[in-house]
Amino acid sequence: MTEYGRGPGSEPWHPEDPLFGDGGWEGQQAHAGHQAAYGGQPQHYPEQSQQEPQHYGDWGNGQQAVYGQAQQYQQQGEQYPEQGQQYQQQGQQYPHQYEQQQYPGQGQQPYDNNGWADGTHGHTQYPDPADPYGQQAAAFGGEQPDYYGTPDAYPPPAPPSRRQAEPEPPQTDWDPGPDQGEHAFFAGGGDEGVDDSDDESGGGRGRGDRKGRGGKPKKRRSGMACLVVVLIFGGGVAGVGYFGYQFYQDRFGDAPDFAGDGTSETVTVEIPKGAFGSEIGQKLKAAGVVKSVDAFVAAQQQNANGDKIQAGAYLLKKQMSAASAVEMMLSPESQNNVLVRPGERNKAVYKTIDEKLELSAGTTEKIAEDKYKSLGLPSWANSNSEIKDPLEGFLYPGTYPAAKGMKPEVVLKEMVTHAADKYDELNLETKAKALKLDNPLQVITVASLVQAEGKTNDDYRKMAEVVYNRLDLANPETYGALQFDSTFNYLKGQSNIDISESEIKSNQDPYNTYTQKGLPPGPIGNPGEGALKGTLNPTNQGWYYFVATDGVNKTEFAKTHDDFLKLKDKFNESRGN
Repeated sequence: MTEYGRGPGSEPWHPEDPLFGDGGWEGQQAHAGHQAAYGGQPQHYPEQSQQEPQHYGDWGNGQQAVYGQAQQYQQQGEQYPEQGQQYQQQGQQYPHQYEQQQYPGQGQQPYDNNGWADGTHGHTQYPDPADPYGQQAAAFGGEQPDYYGTPDAYPPPAPPSRRQAEPEPPQTDWDPGPDQGEHAFFAGGGDEGVDDSDDESGGGRGRGDRKGRGGKPKKRRSGMACLVVVLIFGGGVAGVGYFGYQFYQDRFGDAPDFAGDGTSETVTVEIPKGAFGSEIGQKLKAAGVVKSVDAFVAAQQQNANGDKIQAGAYLLKKQMSAASAVEMMLSPESQNNVLVRPGERNKAVYKTIDEKLELSAGTTEKIAEDKYKSLGLPSWANSNSEIKDPLEGFLYPGTYPAAKGMKPEVVLKEMVTHAADKYDELNLETKAKALKLDNPLQVITVASLVQAEGKTNDDYRKMAEVVYNRLDLANPETYGALQFDSTFNYLKGQSNIDISESEIKSNQDPYNTYTQKGLPPGPIGNPGEGALKGTLNPTNQGWYYFVATDGVNKTEFAKTHDDFLKLKDKFNESRGN
């Protein structure tokens, strides 16, 4: 690549070129060694001599550019012959200005403010619209682009007397700066490396000179951009502060909480089975009992009995402290629930529901009798027409919400649904066949007997074997008769262990297992999980008899009738008979 202005094959311009004025060589000598009179920056190259003309551009090999320039200059000279004379006169008229603007070591190729050289290059540079630096003077020792020989060179420069205002600089994205009416702060005033004193120096040297010496102009900061940056930065700091505070509060700060034991306003809150502390806290917060979930969870963890809060309905006050709410939920007085105990009969459950819902006695039992088919019983639940209560055995033991305002059928349906789900999990239809029972209902019936007569989990397994052994019509001990006091007590609605023989033998009810062989028509209570497991997994040790020898908790078993009589004597002794 050829160096700008020094490409091989350069040819000097013709000394008779009219662009140099009528004086020819004399016109050149009049300007030699002087600087431009109107503030233009000196543009010369110390390493070049007047016999070695400067070229511009690196298009081609350098010769084509010079050749094109010579032709163009000749055509321009022919078209504007008066320009040469005017420039010669101008140099004679202001000689002192040339002397004042002289710079040492730069006298070979000075330029005036119109861009004309001292006889070597007589042309004016016009800006390229595509070049945002088109009107900026080149840096000291740099080169200038050549626009002659291109369409950008037209029209040729006019003499000073005829020239119009300088053409507008090309539009760029640079900010105009403080000298265009903008505040210096937003224009980047005071940037390092910019000497603003040049704007006030003699000779009219302006911003263009600074740009020429400093190379490319520095970007000006946009006021709007600065404002946006400030807003973004401020917003970011505020956001970080807010989330930092929230993080601290979540991790280390005390959770929001009410103070005291609450207001006089009460509310019923239902807690589902298996609910964790956070879920309980969410329900309490939604009901207005506690102020935050975290406060309740913390209070529950700090209470030694906090993990004993059970499912059910609770009557609580609004706006309670979390600690007070935990204490109240642990108190039986706040529990608006119906607790179905293992082995409890339906009549007792109905009575409790009436009390919790504040209904008249017998209301729930009547609804159970009328609406039992719509409460979710399994299809096999009513296989015997002599069943006294179709829901017996299907009010599964547990705690159920039962607060004032609720309907009895809602409470009953939840109990029945729970039982049906449990029985389905146990796969009672398959187990019934394995145990030589007719249907799943008989499995529940056996379990209710086991629950009524047994006391411990070990008792349940032995008691189940007693039932199955006695149900065998060919057994040599009872010949298919169960002979359980519990079935007789059920039909009588009592719990009496002192039943006379005459009373038993005179009653022929299907639930009297002394006079009727086999199982009663249906369950006699609601068996719990332990009795159900014992029923499905009985022992195989030959048990036929059992006696609660202490009359309360201790049950002993026997395989023969003689052993049974010995246990009976033991029972009589414990009672002082």
